[in-house]
Amino acid sequence: MLKNPVLVESLIVFVVVLCVHAVIWNKFSWCTLALAVQAYYVQHKWDRLLKSGDAVFQYRLAFSSGLLPASVLLPLLGIVLKERWEMVGNAHFERFCVVCWAAGMAIALFVSLLALGLTRPHPTNTSIVYGFAASAISYTLKHILSVSEVIEILEVLLIFVYLSLIVLYIMPRSFTPGEVMLFLSGLSIVTNQLIKRSLTLGDSTCDPLASFLLVAVVGTALLGLVFAVLYCFMDSETWVSSLIFHMLAIVFGLGIMVPWFYRLTRNDLFGWLFDFLTNTQTRIYLLSYWIALALLASVVVFHQYSKQSSASKKYKASTVLRKSFHIIIVATYVPGLIYDRQLLYVAAVVCFAAFVVLEYIRHFRIKPLGVILRPMLALFLDDRDSGPLILTHIYLLLGLTLPVWLFPGVFVPKSSFPGQVALAPYAGVLAVGIGDTMASAFGSTMGEVRWPGTKKTFEGTATSVFAQIIAVALILIFDKTVSLSGSYIWIMGSIVIVSLLEAYTDQIDNLFLPLYLFLMLMV
Repeated sequence: MLKNPVLVESLIVFVVVLCVHAVIWNKFSWCTLALAVQAYYVQHKWDRLLKSGDAVFQYRLAFSSGLLPASVLLPLLGIVLKERWEMVGNAHFERFCVVCWAAGMAIALFVSLLALGLTRPHPTNTSIVYGFAASAISYTLKHILSVSEVIEILEVLLIFVYLSLIVLYIMPRSFTPGEVMLFLSGLSIVTNQLIKRSLTLGDSTCDPLASFLLVAVVGTALLGLVFAVLYCFMDSETWVSSLIFHMLAIVFGLGIMVPWFYRLTRNDLFGWLFDFLTNTQTRIYLLSYWIALALLASVVVFHQYSKQSSASKKYKASTVLRKSFHIIIVATYVPGLIYDRQLLYVAAVVCFAAFVVLEYIRHFRIKPLGVILRPMLALFLDDRDSGPLILTHIYLLLGLTLPVWLFPGVFVPKSSFPGQVALAPYAGVLAVGIGDTMASAFGSTMGEVRWPGTKKTFEGTATSVFAQIIAVALILIFDKTVSLSGSYIWIMGSIVIVSLLEAYTDQIDNLFLPLYLFLMLMV
């Protein structure tokens, strides 16, 4: 069994599911377990479809479709976050987490149904398992959801279907089925929330932090869709097309995103952003420090680009050099997590929007930056960047940021979440910034004993675990709001489980590992 990485990956995911429900057992638990079981069976059908080439769209080549690890993530996040919002007495977000749990269930069942419909000959046994799981989940949803919540879930599912058709058509070979399901599930929920808040606002206002995130994420996604359609009918590499790109981007930002933010918050976007960023002296110091780190990262990129230009043969950055950017981003996030999480929340939104727009410029070869960005980013290509887009740096940013965006403590006092829960915002820093970096650096240079069926080494995994444990000890010293209160064994077990998942998964580890560690720490 250990020589089959798909089976080991599935076993690790089931361990996570059982660990979560060993602590939180409620009426949602049976449904999540049923979903995991059917996803395990259907995952083999997706794997067969990918190997035979019978899938409708072109997916990224991997030894697993990633259906099981992706299917359980959103429902588990919904269950865990529901318990935490219930702890602080926020009924609105508690019900929202229930909707996210149900929406994750609906999307996972829909993706599984696609695989069953495409598989020939029709898999009878797997269909029976799917039918039992779908019936149990539907029966439970019927008794816990209101009519408006059911409609909201159907809206999310509809958005997911349309986004899937668009993204998989214009971005072939960029995702596995599990990756695209996780990515578009989150985007569908965010899009539906923005539409819902815009239509039902009335005289009330929304929180500026959450509104800024919703507008930025949906706005950049819509901007990419507009340019993808536009450049189907014209050459994007001319100066005229580049001028149109810049003008449309400015018009879209000032004419749609800024008024949209004002509609939600009754605040001018630029005025609110300036006041927020300069509100305290600490924020000014942090921003100055982050700008210095950004300049350092830019110097490293330009230096590598100059080495490529002078080299006679094709040059590619080493694994150790690529992981050095993980160290820089850890140095960026840790001070923000300690001193001002709200500033880190907003700064991450700005960086995400900037990264996405720069990728549009690179992909469409928009002058003058597009010609420069293509060879620069090609230096740091990951093996998983097999599609038309380069997404590694965006995944890295999301991996460290998602625990910060999802953590309820950004909106409530830190003291509301004692124990290992207070460590949850550091999940991205621990899993990707430190764990994955140490595993890759030490595994590629000194690793000799490989895990069966993978290219990952035992030495790399062991180094990853020890580095994360040391990092937790340092966090305890410098962040006085984190108090583990006797939960050391759970934290060490969580780190070991996620490190093993890193060794055996072929999905985007920058995205999956932080979310799984966040889950374990939030329980």
